[in-house]
Amino acid sequence: METKRRSLVKSLSWRFLATLITGTVAFGITGEAHFAIEIGLLDTSIKLFVYYAHERAWTRIRYGMPPEKPNYQI
Repeated sequence: METKRRSLVKSLSWRFLATLITGTVAFGITGEAHFAIEIGLLDTSIKLFVYYAHERAWTRIRYGMPPEKPNYQI
């Protein structure tokens, strides 16, 4: 099972990369660094929390997971 800390670290590392991509695209389109930074930070602020919630929700979904083996105690 995935821990909350692992989900958080994965969220942060992905958002760092995604922010760079978003900022680069925004700068490429507008040519304005300040505007690109604002877009990147706003996008990250929203998506960081959405991704974390998404990851945590999937820890409760058994789809695609191997069946759990019974824990027999003697």
